[in-house]
Amino acid sequence: MKNAIIIILTALLSFTLIGEAQGQCRKYTKKSCVPKLDPYIFNGQVNSALLNEGDIAELMLTFYADQEYRVLVCAEDQLGNVNFKLKDINDKVLFDNSKHEMASLWDFTSNTTQQIIVELEIPESDEAGEKLKNGCVAILVGFKETE
Repeated sequence: MKNAIIIILTALLSFTLIGEAQGQCRKYTKKSCVPKLDPYIFNGQVNSALLNEGDIAELMLTFYADQEYRVLVCAEDQLGNVNFKLKDINDKVLFDNSKHEMASLWDFTSNTTQQIIVELEIPESDEAGEKLKNGCVAILVGFKETE
């Protein structure tokens, strides 16, 4: 019985801490990342997560024809330069920020309505024995109508 109570309390504490970390990540995204979309209009979707160095994440997004977009990958400083790529559904790389001085955003016009995969990779630390770093990473989309 005592072990069951300890397991339940541990699970509740874990859910509380995860929820608190996600809340802090959303605050960071809204305060530090959303303003970087300017002059594009934020689409209102907050795609953020707490990631560790070495993590790889993917997100599939839909882009509509004849609109200009800004895709922004925003990460807390302790994570370093996050590498991200945009790929079509056939795995063709449309943009790779490692070929553009690790840019944190990409502006483009979508000629057709399409789904694009945003793949990001958090760099690993080069120093042995260093504590595992983690932080908030957000993928945001801004748009504006083409004239």
